[in-house]
This record gives sequence, structure tokens and C-alpha cells, in this order.
Amino acid sequence: MWKEIFSNRIISATLISWFIAQSIKIIFNVVREKKFSFVWLLSTGGMPSAHAASVSCLSAAIGIKQGFSSPLFAFSVIFALIVMFDAQTWRRSIGVQARILNNIVDDLHSGRQIEEKKLRELIGHTPIEVFIGALLGVLTAIIFTL
Repeated sequence: MWKEIFSNRIISATLISWFIAQSIKIIFNVVREKKFSFVWLLSTGGMPSAHAASVSCLSAAIGIKQGFSSPLFAFSVIFALIVMFDAQTWRRSIGVQARILNNIVDDLHSGRQIEEKKLRELIGHTPIEVFIGALLGVLTAIIFTL
């Protein structure tokens, strides 16, 4: 069983697309911040979307291997669309809410001492981050599954 899982090119390509997207984000952050943080390895948000890269790679790889008219490809496309929609709407709105709450905490701190932790603001993705992530995923699928 393990041999089959580790030799599955669709799983490999999907994990590679996620790794590439996360690596690009880490490189951008290191250049911008001039330091490295291990938090960036599994963080969400930023360019490109690793979520979009992974699910679009999965769908493209399934289409390449199983056929673009297969029920499994249709299922994976719908799954990918839901994940990408979620990444740029719900998760992004959570980030906006975090920014607003952090501003409120800052305002309260200026008047009196309150011990509150700040929320993480970069949670979701912009449409361009999702698009670039999806493009990266499709290209990874083409390279690693053909």
C-alpha cells in the first residue's frame, strides 16, 4: 500500500505544487522582511495561493491521467472551485475582520492598558493570488504527470 501511495504521481505533483507555492511565499517574505521565520512554512495567505496551486494541480493531474471527461475530474474541478472561492472570500473576510479588531485593540491600548493578543490578519487571498496559484498548479501537473 505505502509503495503505491508514494509512487502516485498525482499525489506527488500536488505536494510539489504546494511546496513550490510555499517556497515562493517564503522567498518573497525573506526579501521583504530581510529575515526568515519558520511560521511562514505553514502560513496561509500571500502570493501565490498554495491552496489554489494544490487543488488546481490535483484537478489538472486527474484530467491528464483519467481523462477530462471522467467523473473524477468533474468532482475534482468542483472541489477546486469551492476551495479557491473559500480562499478568496470567507478566509479573506476573516482577515479583514482581524485587521478591524486589531485597530480596535490598538485604540483601546492608547487609552489604557489591555492585555489582548493581536489576531493574524493575512488569512485569505486576493483573486490574483488565487489565479497565480491555480496557474502554478496546472503547470506543475503538466510537468510532473505527463
